[in-house]
Amino acid sequence: MELTFTILRLSAMIAALPVDTRPVSPVADGSVFPFALLDHWTVYLVFVLIALLGYQQWRVYQYRQSAARREELFRIVAENAADMIALVDLKGHRLYNSPAYEKVLGYSPEELAKTPVFEQIHPDDRFKVLEAGREARRTGIGKKLEYRVRHKNGAWRILESTASPIKNEVGDVEKLVIVNRDITDRKRAEQQVEQDSFFDGLTGLPNRRLFLDRLGRSFARAQRHPEYRYAVLFVDVDGFEQFNRTLGPQVGDQIITEIGQHLARILRTDDTVARPKGTLPIPDALLSRLGGDEFTILLEFINDPSDAMRVAQRIQLAVTAPFRVDRHDVKTSVSVGIALNKPNQESSEILLQEADVAMRRAKALGGARCELFDEALHTRAVNRLRLETELRTAIDQNQFQILYQPIFSIRNRNITGFEALVRWQHPEKGLISPYQFIEVAENIGLIVAIGNWVLCEACKQIRRWESKYLLQDGSKLTVNLSARQFSHPELAADVRAALQEADIVPSRLQLEITEAVAMADPRLTSTVLEQLKHLGVGISIGDFGAGHSSLNWLRRLSIDELKIDRSLIASMPSDRCSRDVVQLIITVARNLELQAVASGIESAVQLNLLDKIGCALGQGYFFSQPLQPSRAEEMLYEQCVRS
Repeated sequence: MELTFTILRLSAMIAALPVDTRPVSPVADGSVFPFALLDHWTVYLVFVLIALLGYQQWRVYQYRQSAARREELFRIVAENAADMIALVDLKGHRLYNSPAYEKVLGYSPEELAKTPVFEQIHPDDRFKVLEAGREARRTGIGKKLEYRVRHKNGAWRILESTASPIKNEVGDVEKLVIVNRDITDRKRAEQQVEQDSFFDGLTGLPNRRLFLDRLGRSFARAQRHPEYRYAVLFVDVDGFEQFNRTLGPQVGDQIITEIGQHLARILRTDDTVARPKGTLPIPDALLSRLGGDEFTILLEFINDPSDAMRVAQRIQLAVTAPFRVDRHDVKTSVSVGIALNKPNQESSEILLQEADVAMRRAKALGGARCELFDEALHTRAVNRLRLETELRTAIDQNQFQILYQPIFSIRNRNITGFEALVRWQHPEKGLISPYQFIEVAENIGLIVAIGNWVLCEACKQIRRWESKYLLQDGSKLTVNLSARQFSHPELAADVRAALQEADIVPSRLQLEITEAVAMADPRLTSTVLEQLKHLGVGISIGDFGAGHSSLNWLRRLSIDELKIDRSLIASMPSDRCSRDVVQLIITVARNLELQAVASGIESAVQLNLLDKIGCALGQGYFFSQPLQPSRAEEMLYEQCVRS
């Protein structure tokens, strides 16, 4: 522009120059030389004018070449960019669409030209797209925006978009350059992370984290509004471990999923059940899976404790309906613990702990029932918690000891073996019976560690007695195995390690499991007993006669001894039926070439009856109570002297 003005000024100057009026001299050919009409300044200005005009044309040419190169560069970038680039006018008409549109959304350029922009945008997102366009035109600044666009196949893709305005010579926005990026996969990944953080992967129900968050909100609301009441229901599937053992973990997972769906369906219609994919009808309740076979329900805005009790009863009634999983007909029951919020409650988690305590009380009473938490339960829970803490300390400080109860020959009163019985030497409470702590040790997962300690100590005791030649041929030391220890996958390896460490003959050790443990899963029992028998140890079935053993399975098991349940021995003097059952057990044992041992003998009458019906071995307080190792050794020594 400045060059043009310069040329015009020069032209005006030339026009203003004085004209030479002298006669023009002819040239040799008779023509007139035009420069003769001008003086030397005029000629100079003409040449300058011509040069400037040429320079202007050269600059115009350069500008056009540069613009062409920039346009080509833009085309190359736009056509090779992964992002979708579009040029639209102020009415939303497409002026240009990069090839990425076809790659991402499936539309050809011809199809895009025929389809209005806003028809492809999700109806719920059109308004915010329009507003973003107006804002960009008004302020000249584009902002990032997320919205959904329909793919050619009908699916919705999520785009992240930025609009940049293009202005004309006077500064008005006349076009928009829109850069769109497909972020569908990223958004799905973010949603999956959120799903994994707050929802259970197996059932799709809210997990512990989300449940505790909602429980905390209820606690805060109750602090602000004392009249607001809520309850927590703790639901646990009865006997779920047996389902896992007998049917396998995959079927167990299907059972948990089915029960979760049952719980979601049977809550009252004015409750909210947190279901997958965010289908929440009314915000009054929350069902979650804490883990394993444990579910929790938060009931809000309840009027009376009976509201929670009715929900619990409906749950128990509904889950008892049989259902089919992987070709298996399954019938389940649940134990439910209920806890209600209190005005002086210290934290939200306390309510969950109280519901857990109530649930465990329901299980202890036989399961398939619901229990409401009260102060008595609280006291028992505190005592149990203290016991758990002290039990962990007992393991660390080696506060356990083993007593040995002799097993006698009923005919000649000779000691044929011992049973190792663990006791807890509490620093304040003295000697504690296993009946007071074995169940707790089972529940908190310490029973395997305690059982292995007993096993190793018993083997070492056998070695000490053998080194002093106190054990007769055939004498055995019996060690009891808990249900959890028996089902532990490393049991055989632990027994082998204990035998090798003590360096004893395996036949000196006998392992005892109860009839209930043996019959819980006969196939698993058969497999484990085969592994143990392969090591050379003896096997005894304890508490025999109290359950419902199958004689067919009994003959298949690799066992050496049946220990008759003490309740049958105690009732023999007054109950003919009990005497007949004991007689039958002894006969079965003899026919299967097994040893029969009567446990819990406490009177001479019981002993005489057992002798008459042919029971060879027995143990109980009539003979001897459990003994310290030193006293047991003295009895063995006295027997050796007598013999």
